[in-house]
Amino acid sequence: MKVIEQLLANAGISPIAGVDEAGRGACAGPLVIASVVLHDPFAPELAVVRDSKEIPENKRDAVFELIQSIAASVSVVIVPASEVDARGVHAANLDGMRRAVQGLGVEPAYVLTDGYAIEGLGVPNLAVWKGDQVVVSISAASVIAKVTRDRIMRELDEEFPLYGFAGHKGYITAAHTQALNEHGPCAEHRTSFANVAALIHK
Repeated sequence: MKVIEQLLANAGISPIAGVDEAGRGACAGPLVIASVVLHDPFAPELAVVRDSKEIPENKRDAVFELIQSIAASVSVVIVPASEVDARGVHAANLDGMRRAVQGLGVEPAYVLTDGYAIEGLGVPNLAVWKGDQVVVSISAASVIAKVTRDRIMRELDEEFPLYGFAGHKGYITAAHTQALNEHGPCAEHRTSFANVAALIHK
């Protein structure tokens, strides 16, 4: 399953950084990108690390703390909703990926990403299909990004209690749509997203 990391390790290419994001498809809140370098992606204690969506929410924090405690380096970039609107989600995501890799305390020899290659990075990198499911370093980055963003959304729920951010985390759900229709968007909504823009231009 973890073939790519093993092939790189066998070729003497290390360290390897994994990169993933959380919040790309949300219509509210920030985009969070994480990059993680693991000393040993195949360490037995990392067996619990998998795609963040596959880890029950009540267990993600423990996995998050595990990764933070044993990783060689962790870097997180938080892109606010206003920047996502100004640059577009794809451009903001790619720039966030570059910044996340550049923010590492360990310079990677190779970078593996989930879904999108990082243009202009200056380090060899490969986009891996469903990378958060098949590359431990990307899975670790997905957990760091997801838990970081969920914590932010719970804080925003206290600041903007009308929208239920703690529950849906800014994604488009029936309850979120109803709240938007009743109250209109707040400062954390992405006005470049069609469902939010439609309310502004009613």
